[in-house]
Amino acid sequence: MASTLSIAPTSSSHLSLNPNASPNFRTTHLNFGSQRRIHNTSPLFRSFKCLKSSSKDVNASPFSISAIASSSQTTELVPEKLQRLVKEFKSFTEPIDRLKWVLHYGSVIPPMPESSRTESNRVMGCTARVWLDAELGSDGKMRFWADSDSDVSKGMCSCLIQILDEASPEEVMELKIEDLAELNVGLLGVERSRVNTWHNVLVSMQKKTRRLVAEREGKVPSFEPFPSLVLTADGVEAKGSFAEAQAKYLFPEESRVQELVNVLKEKKIGVVAHFYMDPEVQGVLTAAQKHWPHISISDSLVMADSAVSMAKAGCQFVTVLGVDFMSENVRAILDQAGFGEVGVYRMSDETIGCSLADAASAPAYLNYLEAASLSPPSLHVVYINTSLETKAFAHELVPTITCTSSNVVQTILQAFAQMPDLNVWYGPDSYMGANIVKLFQQMTVMTDEEIAKIHPKHSLSTIKSLLPRLHYFQEGTCIVHHLFGHEVVERLKYMYCDAFLTAHLEVPGEMFSLAMEAKKRDMGVVGSTQNILDFIKQKVQEAVDRNVDDHLQFVLGTESGMVTAIVAVIRSLLRSSANSKVKVEVVFPVSSDSMTKTTSDSSNSTKVGDVALPVVPGVAGGEGCSIHGGCASCPYMKMNSLSSLLKVCHNLPDVENIFGGFIAERFKKQTPQGKLIADVGCEPILHMRHFQANKELPEKLVHQVLSWEGKR
Repeated sequence: MASTLSIAPTSSSHLSLNPNASPNFRTTHLNFGSQRRIHNTSPLFRSFKCLKSSSKDVNASPFSISAIASSSQTTELVPEKLQRLVKEFKSFTEPIDRLKWVLHYGSVIPPMPESSRTESNRVMGCTARVWLDAELGSDGKMRFWADSDSDVSKGMCSCLIQILDEASPEEVMELKIEDLAELNVGLLGVERSRVNTWHNVLVSMQKKTRRLVAEREGKVPSFEPFPSLVLTADGVEAKGSFAEAQAKYLFPEESRVQELVNVLKEKKIGVVAHFYMDPEVQGVLTAAQKHWPHISISDSLVMADSAVSMAKAGCQFVTVLGVDFMSENVRAILDQAGFGEVGVYRMSDETIGCSLADAASAPAYLNYLEAASLSPPSLHVVYINTSLETKAFAHELVPTITCTSSNVVQTILQAFAQMPDLNVWYGPDSYMGANIVKLFQQMTVMTDEEIAKIHPKHSLSTIKSLLPRLHYFQEGTCIVHHLFGHEVVERLKYMYCDAFLTAHLEVPGEMFSLAMEAKKRDMGVVGSTQNILDFIKQKVQEAVDRNVDDHLQFVLGTESGMVTAIVAVIRSLLRSSANSKVKVEVVFPVSSDSMTKTTSDSSNSTKVGDVALPVVPGVAGGEGCSIHGGCASCPYMKMNSLSSLLKVCHNLPDVENIFGGFIAERFKKQTPQGKLIADVGCEPILHMRHFQANKELPEKLVHQVLSWEGKR
């Protein structure tokens, strides 16, 4: 019969265990004090024996916890230790008893030396403060010790040490968070974030193990830390030249800000800009927002919505800082909303292109859709980041609905829910398509209840059924997102595996998988730019609310152009608490080539105010998108410069038609079936808007899909 414990204060203050009692705390009692009587086959017996024998020199040898395992007569393997611990945990059926079991383990962990309670030993992602340190012994075995300001977290650390102390590095690395799933069940009053302590401490154990082995073998990777910005309530510290260049733009010259505000107010001009804008422009726009409300920095879908709001507020012009499909969307949506008289202006009279949008205009994509049209019933789910012409031509081949990275998963699940025999064809982003498939494959190991939380009309059987009928275009990779390829992922695994990981759905599979793994323990997010921003905001707010010193580290697995919006949100949260001790580090996983070198002659260097920058975020060279710098660093996005914006604004209204090439024209071309591109191209966008508002695909689209015969 398993040992049982109960906690009850008594004057004698001693601990006792009744090994013959039923597994219910209420039948026996447990008291803490100088006398300890414990069933001699329990791991707790070895724990207390260890404490008694090592109490005198615990500060001299922080690894005395290893005696817990070595005091056993037999050497157990990690799976055996884990199985025994789980069995012991499950012998208590009541949640309160299981919680007391965890608390008891916390009471037997030896004290941690104060010298180990350092910031570098903090375990990130835990509700409480947790510290962990490790040593690789001369015998090749790992030894760990830990502490926390929470008794529950301390107990969890103690349990993990019971399992992994004196294990080989290989055994430590082989343990998976899924192996600990049974220890998550039935802990009374322990919220999800506290349960994730199991996972986060394990990841930290593995990170330290990996480093210690590399040091012993003399194979420490020559990884330099990624550049980062460290934010506190008092200011911003930049680490690395790339981060320094980003930071300089966060505090623009007041004269530049005021010049922009004055002309926007005078001429009633609204500004919509994408998150992936050049940091210099974003810095000025963010500062100008305080003085002129009709400035919006967002993802591509919200840009069009914001333009409509600006038109309703009386703006006579809307300037668009983005690539051409974004200005097309703004123009089309304004027309649909009845604001055809509002002028829409781009930032150049040349093409402001995008390699991903171009991929959807290639013959290969039309061939992909031709195949889709021959497999009814079919629905084409097209990424919003494509041209209006692509949307129109696609919609005439296959019934089409647009999506964003934040709603694509729900769009596909809802489509299958409304039309169970459907074929779904996603495009053009190959990375996003592969990641969506991988996401659904991971759902096949979930329970029906877990799947229902994602979409109430789906279950394990429906997810398995839809997978063979979910297709994605495989030739539409945006080369920018190679930024997050194998080399960067390996560096992240070694140096940042215990940080908060964020990943856009467009990133390559390795980065996606890394963030998905972190997401399982509430240490990551996968989604759109807005999803990433919301996740960071939530985690920082939680840390501020705890009102303790904390260091949060976020790896920005998306375009670095988001940093301006992220910094603005974080600084606002940190300043909201008068005594905030929270430190937030935003890490840019970029290569050393993700910047443009300027001349060593300071007179020719790029200047921000009175400061000459030796590097600026940008492409290393060549045309098109940079494989190192991302969208905000590509030549096309850099066509959306502050000087272009000011030049356009100062010359509005353009009476002499000097800026005719800058106008976002209405599509007057026709589709192959003789309809206006503007009309047909807007229909997939309107279908998406209906879905967002009503959580269902519109009846018109469903009818199109089910009655399709290869022609409209």
